[in-house]
This record gives sequence, C-alpha cells and structure tokens, in this order.
Amino acid sequence: MKKHILLIVLSIQFSFAITKDTIPISYNYSKFSSFIKVDDDCDACGCSASGGSMGFSSMLNSNFVGIRYFNQSYKSTNGLYSNSPWYDENFNTMQVWTRIPIVKKVQISALIPYNFHNRETALGNEKISGLGDITLLGMYDLYQTHKDSTVFIHKLQIGGGVKIPVGKFDESNNGSVNPSYQVGTGAWDYLIASEYVIKRKKFGLNSMLNYVIKTENQKNYRFGNQFNYASTLFWIYETSKVSVVPQLGIAGEVFETNYQHNQKVRNTSGDIFMGKFGFEIGQDKFSFGANIMLPINQNLTGGNVVANHRWSVNLNYSL
Repeated sequence: MKKHILLIVLSIQFSFAITKDTIPISYNYSKFSSFIKVDDDCDACGCSASGGSMGFSSMLNSNFVGIRYFNQSYKSTNGLYSNSPWYDENFNTMQVWTRIPIVKKVQISALIPYNFHNRETALGNEKISGLGDITLLGMYDLYQTHKDSTVFIHKLQIGGGVKIPVGKFDESNNGSVNPSYQVGTGAWDYLIASEYVIKRKKFGLNSMLNYVIKTENQKNYRFGNQFNYASTLFWIYETSKVSVVPQLGIAGEVFETNYQHNQKVRNTSGDIFMGKFGFEIGQDKFSFGANIMLPINQNLTGGNVVANHRWSVNLNYSL
C-alpha cells in the first residue's frame, strides 16, 4: 500500500513538472472522545487555501468526507504616502475535505479547494477564481495511552505531507502589495507536522506544530517557508441524540521572506498571533461546525497588509 501511494504522488509530481505553464449503523459520537484533532496550516493571505488555519480534521468525525467554506478578510495599502488609501481583500475557498485510515496507526487527510478571491484597487474591483492546490497529509500515531489505564489520556502524532500545484499562478500579481493574491502558488510544498493531545474526562487540550517548506515555481518565484503553532481547549457535551464540542484557543503563524529570481522580495515576511473559538454539533452520521479567528497581534508585509478576521463553516458525513 505504501509503495502504491508513493508511486501515485511521484507520478502526479512528474506530470505537473512537464505540463504546468503558469505560475446503516447509527454513529456513536462518544467514540470520537478518545481524541480530537485540530491540525492547522495556511499561508499568510490564503493563496494555498490548504486549511486557512481552520484545520485538517473534524472535531466529531474521526473518518469523514465533507465540504467546508472559509473566508479570510484583509485590507492593504501600498504605503507610499501617509494618507495612501486602504483597500479591502477577501479570500474565499469552497473545499472538499476528507480524512480516512490507510493502515493501522496511519491516517490520510486530503483537501481539494476551489478559490474565488476579490479585492478593491485604485482602478476598480478585481476577481480571480479557479481550482486551488491540493494538499495531502499523512499522520502516524507515535504514542497513545489506553482509555482505562490512567486519569489522563495522551496521544502524540507525527507526520508529513505535500501540496500539489494544481492552482494557476499569475505572475502579474507579484507586484501587488499582497503577493498571496493567487489561486495557487505554482510550486510543490512539503509539510512536517506534529500534534499532542491531553484529555481528562470531558475536557482536553490540543497542541500542534508544523513547518511548511516551499519551493520555487516555474516563474522563478518562491513563497517563504512557514511555521505554524496552535493550542485549543475543548469540552465534550453529549446527550442521547446530540454531541456538542465548544472550543477556545490561540494560533500563530510566522512567514519567512519570499524570493524572486533568487532575490529577496521586500516586505513579504511577517507574523500573526490570533485567538480562535468555535463549535461542532453532531447527530447520527452528520455534523456541522463553525469557527472564527481574530487577530491579537500581527505584522504582515511590513504593516502594509492587515488581517481583519477568518471564519469557516463545514458539513461532514461520517464514513
């Protein structure tokens, strides 16, 4: 199985390298309560549309297929003058996502996004849309305690993944204040991820770290590598028919400088620290979730881009 998966990924990568020319049992929700996963990964301004810091996994469904919409709101200015105007930017993504077991202790998540972005400019409104880059992430259960063996339940996962450059990269957008105003990056990216969860009865804490290694596309542009971290408190409330999981946490992202023709692109590094809260509610095999993230502190592209908020909704079906 592992060899087959590796051959498929390598085949897809080779094909893009030569063709790409632009940049009936009722579901028991108590089963999920052994651990909740909240992986986070996104670009500063959402061009990769991988997760938009909204995660790779459902709070209620350990294995699922679903659809998710998320929005990222920004404003930007060229910063040439003290009174330079600010313009609104909205990154929108409709995403098919799934998480399935492959072999024992290994799960694969897949994200297939369709992006439709819009922004204001001095010349009027602009819109771009199209299929975005596809993300595949595999996680391995490195350590897990037994449910009845201790007061606290622990789980540690490590893994990695790849972002496949399906989305179109438009070189003409590089000169804009926000270089991430793209449908795709036009390059392969590689993810290294880890996650630790500790839980006692109905309460738990999920913490994660991941690092995204980004490569140069065929237009000689490379987005900077990215470090992400997050920690989320959650509480499990269950009745005979419905399960609800409210959550509250923090998340942060650190972006390295972009490069074009091996030269640093000015004002493309930055960082952002956010608070987040949300919930997921489930009945039978269906679940609905909502999540919002609000900036606490940020420094994006030298202060010329400001994040307003991010939010998402999702509807999943348990497999």
